[in-house]
Amino acid sequence: MVTLRTNRLELRTWRADESDLVRLRDIRSRPEVAGWLADRRPVTDPAAILAMVERWESLSARTGGRYGVWAIQPLGTDTVAGGVVLKPLPGLDNTTYTADIEIGWFLHPGSWGRGYATEAARALLDRELAAGAPEVYAVIYPGNTASAAVATRLGMRPLGLRSDRWYGGTPLETFVRTNERQGGAGRPAST
Repeated sequence: MVTLRTNRLELRTWRADESDLVRLRDIRSRPEVAGWLADRRPVTDPAAILAMVERWESLSARTGGRYGVWAIQPLGTDTVAGGVVLKPLPGLDNTTYTADIEIGWFLHPGSWGRGYATEAARALLDRELAAGAPEVYAVIYPGNTASAAVATRLGMRPLGLRSDRWYGGTPLETFVRTNERQGGAGRPAST
């Protein structure tokens, strides 16, 4: 189990136990959350929630903990605030993955406005860039101003609306952070 800590948060593997599954269902069943995620549909079926956690566990296991979806848990609490994602972006066919890396986040509405998404994503983003990734992307549905603000706080540069590379050609506001350690600060993101 891969765990990261920040000043206020523990980022940990989602567990297939009742507490995590109930909380994830509460988060993912909300239209105000689900509407900004890849499939844009609320998930209410307990079996679908369990399958989601199992997919995330498999991705983490296959990649030695480099990629996955981590639960964001504020220190000193028993309640998961949401999740943070680091994974390869799916390509235009939506079935194969590209070499491009995505950072993403989702939070329970009761945890909005506390800086958890920025703090959690920064921990994974910094870790990925320190490991040598040339760049990391955030792709956000148009109109999701809260997530665009998180990307900006993470030092990600806006590339505008793009539909030419990922998620089956869905138009997405795209942000990138290049790896300054590799001399990427001045080079444009790959196209």
